[in-house]
Amino acid sequence: MSAPWAERFKPSTLQGIAGNYTSAEKLLEWIKERLEGKPVKPAALLSGPPGTGKTITVGVIAKELDLELIEMNASDFRTEELVERVAGGASLQKSLFGKSGKLIFLDEADGISGREDRGGLSAITRIIKGSRYPIVLAVNDPWDTRFRGLRDLCEMIPFRRIRAPSVVAQLKRIARLNCVDVEDALLERVAERAGGDLRAAINDFQMLAEGLNELKDADVGMLFPRIQERGIFDAMKSLFSATGCLDAKLALEGAQVDPEMMLQWINENIPNQYTDPEERNFAFEWLSKADVFMGRVKRKQVWELTGYAIELAAGGAALARKGPYGYVRYTFPRRIGMLSQTKEVRGRKKELLKGIAKEVHASVRKVSAEYLPYMEVMIEEGGLSAGLLDSKET
Repeated sequence: MSAPWAERFKPSTLQGIAGNYTSAEKLLEWIKERLEGKPVKPAALLSGPPGTGKTITVGVIAKELDLELIEMNASDFRTEELVERVAGGASLQKSLFGKSGKLIFLDEADGISGREDRGGLSAITRIIKGSRYPIVLAVNDPWDTRFRGLRDLCEMIPFRRIRAPSVVAQLKRIARLNCVDVEDALLERVAERAGGDLRAAINDFQMLAEGLNELKDADVGMLFPRIQERGIFDAMKSLFSATGCLDAKLALEGAQVDPEMMLQWINENIPNQYTDPEERNFAFEWLSKADVFMGRVKRKQVWELTGYAIELAAGGAALARKGPYGYVRYTFPRRIGMLSQTKEVRGRKKELLKGIAKEVHASVRKVSAEYLPYMEVMIEEGGLSAGLLDSKET
């Protein structure tokens, strides 16, 4: 197969950005103002699903403004050290290639997750505040709680899913450049299956047309439907409006959260969606069965049971509805937020329990279950310093 058509036929000017030209133009204006020292936000945050032109837009603007593009992927800035090594130096030094300036681009920032990566986000925030040059980040979901601090520093620029007519127009252009005679119906179906992802549509079209001079509508049957990545709020809406178990399961396909977090989202939003006690009872009963499966997954490492857990939780949440679906405001799981807020306290307590366990030659669990209650009583009676245990959480 030849070079990917999505790369080979990518636009060279902003006018060629399909579907999101307004967003691209807004980014261009922000970069110009940032370079001129005007009072704008120190960074820009591009948000939107894959294949909507975020990365291509940054590259085109860097070329138009004669800027040196410093591009980093999520795998390049997972830790504070990596961010400082590449982006930190680039944000302060002049271009080595005689360019008029620099444009620092941190792509796929959604890829930062877990304890190891928190240093990376804190370093990015620090570099944004001290950078001489524009910094642009790209994410799929800008409302992820990890980006709360970054949002305040950034100009928010959304990129929307590309409408099918715009996708079809791009596919026609590529077909013409490759001398492929193709029926409009096929292009429309390819665009529809791509779900607003232009890059996916071009890749699918290349797979069908590679080495051929003619394509008919029937040839699109060779393609498999694509599962689109989607935000968790959209997933919740699709889940609670589903009319059957299969629809409910498919509603969660492509959601950008892991299975355990998905169960937390369902648990949090069942009371939001349902006010009738019987509906709530039905949904929570099946969610509890799903939780049993997830417990077995973690205890016995039987990962194939994860699918059953998701099906039980999703089916129960959807089938609990007695009447027509009514949209409600879905909320982030409070339990996750509370754990995040108390993480530092719990961390200090865990270290204290480890120290006691080492001294008394017992496990941390035993110290927590058997020693801790007596220590709390001693604190209340004034026999221990209250500073040793500043929380009763376990």
